[in-house]
Amino acid sequence: MGKGTDRTYRSLRGLEKTASTSRVLNLAALATRNAGNPEHEKSPFFIAQSLNGAVIVRHRLRESEREAFDRVRYTATKLIIPFERSDLGLGGRSLFVAETGWLDIFEELRGDYPDFGRDVAVLEAIDELPSLDPFLLREHMKRRAFDISPTHFEISAPDLAKMQRFVGSEIAKLIELAYRDTDGQEANIARLVEALLSAQTDARLEPLRLTLRLERENYKEGIFAWKGFLYYKWVLNTLWGNLRDVFAELGRVRVVGPIDSETAQELEQLKHRLRQKMERQVKSVMNHLNVYDEVFNQLTMEGNALAFRDFLLKSPEMFLSLGDGCGLVSHIATYWRYQFPRGKPLAAHAIQLMDTLQDFEMSLGTDLHEMA
Repeated sequence: MGKGTDRTYRSLRGLEKTASTSRVLNLAALATRNAGNPEHEKSPFFIAQSLNGAVIVRHRLRESEREAFDRVRYTATKLIIPFERSDLGLGGRSLFVAETGWLDIFEELRGDYPDFGRDVAVLEAIDELPSLDPFLLREHMKRRAFDISPTHFEISAPDLAKMQRFVGSEIAKLIELAYRDTDGQEANIARLVEALLSAQTDARLEPLRLTLRLERENYKEGIFAWKGFLYYKWVLNTLWGNLRDVFAELGRVRVVGPIDSETAQELEQLKHRLRQKMERQVKSVMNHLNVYDEVFNQLTMEGNALAFRDFLLKSPEMFLSLGDGCGLVSHIATYWRYQFPRGKPLAAHAIQLMDTLQDFEMSLGTDLHEMA
């Protein structure tokens, strides 16, 4: 299963110093960054040490790869064990979670370590999520009761503080509605937001559960979906500037070195297709968020808790689609800035630029129904 020439590895080579993005969880980079950190080593991601240098990718399946699954899928979780942790471009051994026969391959890859079932469950839990955003991944693993050190989920303290402020402003009206009969709670929005964002059940949120009319058994599922929508709203709120830059710079990026007319024309066509697909993807994401905003407004403005509750409990497909779409545009915005840092020339060799744009186009899918 060595795949040194696979596009996946060429694109991952540029992410060797990056621990995580919406599409990539680089445990090898995290292990290097936390070398000698007892907390990181005490609560590893996997029991099998062979897996703690892996790279996990949220991968958009090519048509030929879909045949490996017993149901229709457009994305999958790819586990890669690099031949050399310091150079992902050399390739490695890999598998897709839930592909036919994957457990036998996984057992061979992980080696003779105990708790096989626990490591399988970790991968299956990852595969339940629409993206590998550190916040959602951390919350999901806590929710599934896996003891994994927080050092594996790199969310900077400033980013976490910004998200908490954003969530506080988003749900202030709901907090007021839920706690109107409770003395002093309105003044503690920050503490309530902290409780909401925690994966633990918190007694302070009981009035919120009653306001949303969520039964106890549905509470965790509903709150997790809600946190997901809030998280994606925050991510997109921080991404709009970068996305606008990508749209603008896509037309201005300059080719360095010789380029023939045929390649130049192909590049322009690729830019045009990519711009159209990005616009469709952004529109799709915004449509999902608009549906969320509508039912949330019904809750806070009209007191229609049933509509919001039903939305949270009956919209897993929308949540997955939103997460996938948000992950795609986040990947494009962040990887574009990685390739073309601010203050540096907006230029690249034709092969490098073509490779980057083709990766983006492939991630967005080749058929319109894949972007719905």
